[in-house]
Amino acid sequence: MSYLRFFLFSLVLLSISCARRGRPEGGPEDFDKPIMVKADPDFESLHFADDEIKIYFDEFIKLKDINSQLIVSPPLKYPIVITPLGTPSKRITIKITDTLQENTTYTFNFGQSIIDNTRGNILENFKFVISTGDYIDSLKVVGTYKDAFQLEMKEKPTVMLYEVNENFNDSIIYNEKPIYVGAVLDSVNWNITNIKAGKYLLVALSDVSKNYKFNPKEDQISFLSKFITVPKDTVYSLKFFKEILPFGIPSKAKEESKGHIMFGFEGDPVDFKVKTISETSTDFKALSIFDREKDTLHYWFNNFKKDSISFYLYKNKVFDTVKVRLKSKNIDSLALTSTVSVTLNLRDTFKIKSNTPMIYIDTTKIYFINKDSIKVPYQYIISKYKDEVVFNFKKEFSNKYFMELLPGAITDFYGVINDTLKVNFSTKKPSNYSSLFTTIKGVKSYPIIVDLIDSKGSVVATDYLINEREIQFRNLSPSKYMVRVIYDVNKNKKWDTGSFLQRLQPEEVYYFKKIISAKANWDITEPFTVN
Repeated sequence: MSYLRFFLFSLVLLSISCARRGRPEGGPEDFDKPIMVKADPDFESLHFADDEIKIYFDEFIKLKDINSQLIVSPPLKYPIVITPLGTPSKRITIKITDTLQENTTYTFNFGQSIIDNTRGNILENFKFVISTGDYIDSLKVVGTYKDAFQLEMKEKPTVMLYEVNENFNDSIIYNEKPIYVGAVLDSVNWNITNIKAGKYLLVALSDVSKNYKFNPKEDQISFLSKFITVPKDTVYSLKFFKEILPFGIPSKAKEESKGHIMFGFEGDPVDFKVKTISETSTDFKALSIFDREKDTLHYWFNNFKKDSISFYLYKNKVFDTVKVRLKSKNIDSLALTSTVSVTLNLRDTFKIKSNTPMIYIDTTKIYFINKDSIKVPYQYIISKYKDEVVFNFKKEFSNKYFMELLPGAITDFYGVINDTLKVNFSTKKPSNYSSLFTTIKGVKSYPIIVDLIDSKGSVVATDYLINEREIQFRNLSPSKYMVRVIYDVNKNKKWDTGSFLQRLQPEEVYYFKKIISAKANWDITEPFTVN
């Protein structure tokens, strides 16, 4: 009897176990990409003479942006028809409406268009290859990529080849899709496969719009200045940069506040000017200032009482006019802030910032002393942007400072004076800082710019070398640093980007990968060699 009872109990447990089978709760998400399981005809089939291709996958997929993503190499005169569109399916059907060339390898590169229906996992750079002849083109181009200025690329690029033939011209990268599209293998390497022998332009884009066309407003670009010949046993290095856009006269202007209008623009603003063509009174005042960070020209004006104002905008021979309706009733109130709150590092600069242009400084209303109540000698400079006053003085270790700006110390463009501003700050003792002494070996040419970069990517110190010598970066805050070298080919003391149409490459930048750990009260001697 006990045996029978045990048998029945076991049977109940088994039935419960079976009833609970199915999809488990929770568990890892599905990050698997769709997989092609078969095709008709087979992948890399020879002597293809049909007008239809069917590709089958292991799960339901859907097509996204197929019209912009799909690249057929070589290009067809008439577009192919892809089905189904908008409906999940395990099959893609390609209907060819053109007559295929004899003895030609055709590649259907789907780019980023194939995604699984449930999780949206992308089957990146999926290609289907067939040939109408006796063989498959098997030549390839390989290479590496990186950002021309930054240490890391933010996005995966799109690497492309344009055939150099009788129809080739420089505008092709702006208006037409390439003949071949490559695959990015990892964070460094790329390749383009199934290429026929020939001469090509090698171009790569960040391709923000994913349309295989160069848009200078949004895309980074990389290219080889000379055409490449395939086959060739070469690893090509691509360096990505953002071009400076051609200057464009702004067609619109925005009233930010009373007496303050902003003009947005594109490109190099050198010699760009704005002048009012409205009738003004004798006491009318105006001031044009470029923004410190944005592509914006600030136009400040006073003593103007009409409800609209018109401008003449020009740069060299390019000009336009624009009219702005004036609706604001109040000017911005002058507001001052200090760039230092508690501690002033010895490498930093003490500044007072303003939200409106500063025009006049009255030093008799500025009170500046140290911890011993001794007046601190200083010099001041109003920045070219009129938004900062820089105070230069001899900073001493382990000292405390107090500055008071009495009303009237600063007068802005509208004649408004400041309210009282009090600032207290101190400096650290020598043992709180570190110093780095280095020499740069293996430099190909001078001059070079040597930057010291902190863990946030900010340049904390820089030096300009016209020959080899020791570099001394003193009074560094404890942190981790990296050294960067810029080859200043045109000797303008800044990094310059490139231009596709001018076939101009960006100035070369080299990062030393070794991280410098600067600790308090340490002196570091570390030579670097450019490989």
